[in-house]
Amino acid sequence: MITPENLHKELTVGQVAARSGVAVTALHFYESRGLIKSNRNQGNQRRYPREVLRRVALIKVAQRLGIPLAEIGEALKRLPDNRAPTAADWKTLSAQWSLELDERINQLTLLRDRLNGCIGCGCLSMEACPLRNAGDVLGERGPGAHWLGPT
Repeated sequence: MITPENLHKELTVGQVAARSGVAVTALHFYESRGLIKSNRNQGNQRRYPREVLRRVALIKVAQRLGIPLAEIGEALKRLPDNRAPTAADWKTLSAQWSLELDERINQLTLLRDRLNGCIGCGCLSMEACPLRNAGDVLGERGPGAHWLGPT
């Protein structure tokens, strides 16, 4: 039970893990990446401010949306360290990420729509392959197989 005297009490890593549903190892990883911060007590044990719970929730939601941790970290750097992210903070971040998600959705929709024409082809280097060799760019290199590189 939260009482006025423990309202601002710092949490152990185990308490943050239990309350957030995130593994202790993940919390250590987030901290190593600068996504969250802890203080050390006299015994050199991590202690997290209560606000970290909201930050961890924001990280998990952003990850579920497919936002890379590096981008999440950059976004969190723009928020004050001394308070939990607010609804206004989330609105700002989500507006930024919405544009990226819309573009990803468009790319995935196009990929899905092109996939049906490719199934069964097997070679992935024909002129008609819009997935691996769009516009037959590999055909310009001459006959035979060519490595396009990571896409």
